[in-house]
Amino acid sequence: MAEDWLELHQHGETGIETIRVHFEGHAYDPHWHDSYLVGITLAGTQQFHCRRERHHSTPGDVFLLEPGEIHDGDAPVAGGFTYLTFYLEEQWLTRTLQGLFETIPSSYSLHFSRTIAREPQLVRAISGAFHALHSEEMRIVQQNTMDNLLGQLTEHCQWRKRLSSRVQSTAIANRARDYLHAHIGENIGLSDLARETATDRFTLSRCFKREFHMAPHAWLIQLRLVRARALLAKGELPANVAAALGFADQSHLGRWFQRAYRLTPAHYRRLCTNLPDAP
Repeated sequence: MAEDWLELHQHGETGIETIRVHFEGHAYDPHWHDSYLVGITLAGTQQFHCRRERHHSTPGDVFLLEPGEIHDGDAPVAGGFTYLTFYLEEQWLTRTLQGLFETIPSSYSLHFSRTIAREPQLVRAISGAFHALHSEEMRIVQQNTMDNLLGQLTEHCQWRKRLSSRVQSTAIANRARDYLHAHIGENIGLSDLARETATDRFTLSRCFKREFHMAPHAWLIQLRLVRARALLAKGELPANVAAALGFADQSHLGRWFQRAYRLTPAHYRRLCTNLPDAP
């Protein structure tokens, strides 16, 4: 049986991560990212749950995930699966799309219309942009392929109006989310979130799950992992990251990080920075 492997490159100008990876059997536990994920399955069958459905992505299929969408991954057949993917940061994407649209409507949010797409033009656009960034082509080539990719992606996107019937629930969930962001390294309780949102614990949990499809404690762990990735990519030591983000110790961070991303914090740091594990 072949072993798992992973190639990761962080683009210097945009910070976009390009990843090519192969997994056998179980790949990763349910988790979310704060970026849009755009990728292609290259070999094998990739199985994952997202949007309350089980998806099977086979060679030539494009997978499209939005920030906050919970997903897992495993190989349902022998031989595993191989894929390449981008992590497109939400603010960067919105800012860049202003070159394609005259205005970005503030009362709408950008959504992928499908999780799996089978479009040859989109596959070529993803592949071309991936290889341009991953192999550090000339900047003019990189930017041209990214513009082509975004042009193709918008064919698979829709501006979805935020529903007024969910405004109050969304406001409660968003206030709780913002509090978790602001107090990410603290030992936060549901009572703290309920007090901050001027509601009770049960209403808080119900609104939060409706909006983010996770209980507050599970979402906080994922938030800490997302922040850990960002700090490690800048060269911060895993022990310092664990302490800053409220993990009990470096091992505690390592266990959660490996379950979500299938590599250790130290390995991820080396891939992004080429720095040793300790100064």
